[in-house]
Amino acid sequence: MTAAPEAWLDRIAAARDDLDRSSTAARVADLLRDQITAGLLVPGARLPEEELGKAAGVSRNTLRESFRLLVKERLLVHEFNRGVFVRTLTAGDVADIYRARRILECEGLRNAATAPPEALARLDAAVTAGERAAAAGDWPEVGTADIRFHKAIAALCGSPRVDEMVRHLLAELRLAFHQMVSPRDFHEPYLARNRQLVDLVQRGDTTAAERELRAYLDTAEAQLIRAYGT
Repeated sequence: MTAAPEAWLDRIAAARDDLDRSSTAARVADLLRDQITAGLLVPGARLPEEELGKAAGVSRNTLRESFRLLVKERLLVHEFNRGVFVRTLTAGDVADIYRARRILECEGLRNAATAPPEALARLDAAVTAGERAAAAGDWPEVGTADIRFHKAIAALCGSPRVDEMVRHLLAELRLAFHQMVSPRDFHEPYLARNRQLVDLVQRGDTTAAERELRAYLDTAEAQLIRAYGT
C-alpha cells in the first residue's frame, strides 16, 4: 500500500534543521533513503522536485545531486522528460542482494563472540521491537524492525564500511518487500526465526547461528523471487 505523499514529505521537513550540520546533498540523500527503508517511499513513486525541495529547504541543484547519489545506489531512476522515480527491482536484483547479504551477515555472526555487549543488545532490541509491532498488528513496522535486526547482525563485524554497505543493501531490499501481497504472511514466520538467532548468539553457538541464518536467507530469497513470477 502506498503511503500518502505528505507522510514522507513531512518527515523530510521535520529533519531539515539537521541539514546545515553535514553535506547537504548527502544528508538529503540519507533522509530519502530512510523513507525508502521505512517503507514510505515505494517502487514506482515519483519524487516531486518542487514539493521535496520546499520540504527539505534546499535548492534544485542540491536536490538533483541527492538524486544522483541515490541513482548510484540503485534506489532511484531518472526517466528522461518524466522525472525521478523510486526504482522497481527485478528478481535478478533480489538474488544479487542476497548474495551480498550472505557474505556480510554471516561474517557478522562469526564475530559475535568478540562483539561488545551493546552490539549484542541491539540484536535483542530489534527483535523485541518486531514482536511488539506484530502484537499491535503493524506489519510494515515489523518489516522495518526486521531490517534493523539484520543491520545489527552485520554490525557485529565492527566495520563502518560494512555498516554502510549493509545500509544501502537493506534499503534496496525494502523495495522488494512491497512485492509481497501480504506483509503479515511474509514477515510473521521470521519473528520466531529472529528470536532463535538471538538465542543462539546469546548462548555462544555462532556455528549453529550461521547455519540457521543461511537457511533463513535461502528461504526469504526464494519467497521474494517467486513473488516476481520467475
